[in-house]
Amino acid sequence: MDEEIYKQNILDHYKHPHNKGIFSPCSIKQDGKNVSCGDSLVLYLNIGNGVVEDVSFEGDGCAISQAAASMLTDKVKGMSVENIKLLTPGDIYTMLGITISPGRTKCALLAYGTLCTAIKNYEKLLDH
Repeated sequence: MDEEIYKQNILDHYKHPHNKGIFSPCSIKQDGKNVSCGDSLVLYLNIGNGVVEDVSFEGDGCAISQAAASMLTDKVKGMSVENIKLLTPGDIYTMLGITISPGRTKCALLAYGTLCTAIKNYEKLLDH
């Protein structure tokens, strides 16, 4: 697919993000921040029987960070925690569909890192 189409997709997700908003109560609420540029994100997840039943986010940041959050929340809704743990940064880059410069890597991976932390914290809750 042409990179220009991917750029348009990123802009569409940025201007009209999917799953943006707060819901409560939720199983896990996880904050994420990219201190180098100021992007911020909060993920809300409802997990039942090891499956993400609902997910949303709120935050502010550049088009890449917010579009990645929108795309990632679409992807993980309905996924098992075990399958989410198999996601890699490469999956995020593929989903975005454009070459990410080294300076934008933290932007692209903000939602991914926040999700990874959320899943770890969820599993800690289960262990107690």
